[in-house]
Amino acid sequence: MSLPRAPDRLSDEMAAAIGHAVSAFGFLEEALKRAIFSLTRAGLGQEVNDKALRQWLRRMEEIADDTLGTLIDSFAAAMKQADIEGRQTLADDLRAIRLQRNLLCHASWRPGARPGQWHPTFINTRGERYPDDMDPAAVHAIHAETLRAARRVVSIMRGTGIDGEWAGHDGD
Repeated sequence: MSLPRAPDRLSDEMAAAIGHAVSAFGFLEEALKRAIFSLTRAGLGQEVNDKALRQWLRRMEEIADDTLGTLIDSFAAAMKQADIEGRQTLADDLRAIRLQRNLLCHASWRPGARPGQWHPTFINTRGERYPDDMDPAAVHAIHAETLRAARRVVSIMRGTGIDGEWAGHDGD
């Protein structure tokens, strides 16, 4: 089978569903960064020495470029350090979302077996292919689950009393 000259054009509904899901992944990444900031800053305490503060600030600069998987691992470690209830369930949910994110963001799409369905051509790091066709409803479900997880992350962040600043939010 030869490689097509261009990808098949997604239906507007499928393209919009993927776009909304990708937007939710971006929001989740932002929420994870803010929560890592809040949890780890709270963990330093009030009487932090200069060396510890410098190390923490350096790490906060580094997370700006971290991948979603690394952010999830860092957040899970910060939740463990802070003894957050339900942390394992949330960490497991976030790891499942990461796999869905990789699928939606890196797949090449072909028409599925039935009208309105699309097949993501994607091989993960374990060499596995995604076996099923997807439709917009399946992608909307991923979007909704991502937002639910992001709300849980934000709730944990707010529980520290350290919200920090949200990029592009002027507070008005």
